Amino acid sequence: MRRAVVVAAVLTAVLGGLVGAAWFGQRHLVYVPDRSDPGTVSRAAPGVHGEDVRLETADGLELDAWLIRPTGADRDVAVLYLPGNGGNRAGRLDVGRALAAEGLTVLLLDYRGFGGNPGVPGEDGLVADAQAGAAYLRSVGFAPERTLYVGESIGTGVTARLAVSDPPAGIVLRSPFTSLVDVGSAHYPRVLVERILRDRFESARHLADSTVPVVVLSGDADDIVPAESSAALARSVGTLHREVVLPGVGHNDAVWFGPFLAEQVAALADDVIE
Repeated sequence: MRRAVVVAAVLTAVLGGLVGAAWFGQRHLVYVPDRSDPGTVSRAAPGVHGEDVRLETADGLELDAWLIRPTGADRDVAVLYLPGNGGNRAGRLDVGRALAAEGLTVLLLDYRGFGGNPGVPGEDGLVADAQAGAAYLRSVGFAPERTLYVGESIGTGVTARLAVSDPPAGIVLRSPFTSLVDVGSAHYPRVLVERILRDRFESARHLADSTVPVVVLSGDADDIVPAESSAALARSVGTLHREVVLPGVGHNDAVWFGPFLAEQVAALADDVIE
């Protein structure tokens, strides 16, 4: 009997240690930034018509970002591009170029802790960073009715919250999800995810009452964000403008960083911006 009690105590301690490690270490799993500073846009992308800009967040951080100017006929429309959970803005230059070719001005930001920026990533912090990006675009002359948000992966969760606090003319969500709990539950036991996940990005709830037109893009071979979660998010959005599902396309395939995505954003601009 005594041995059984000891074994139970040891198992409880081990389980508690694992849960504790998951609680305190989970953000290292959720966020995988490239912390290196990509430098100036002119050095990273010679020939790109861009500017180095600095964003100021409400909680006192200064974040470096790149503003990419149009190379196609200027639509006088800005895009705030909200990236996923990895890399830095240098890895989004291709999509920046593609959007610029459609005549769009593009703000490529890096969240706190990404791309040489100070701070530690977390849901509220990423939203504050996005709000700083939206404020910057307003400060340089792009009113909300001439601004679109494009969210990529975890950036769709950021976009969903930003659309509530700072509504734009329209949003494009690439590989979105109903909530990060639902994504995590596709890879780990749901009971564990529900108990310990700190950053939840409840996109379906945030967009439930939004009046902003939404385009949902997803691939049916996505092995990170289940295609059903993207489809469920699309079904839950009352202002769904369009849903496009690409057959055989995975989470980070090249199609998401080139002309296809840019054309979808340009089409939304044509539809919702006068």
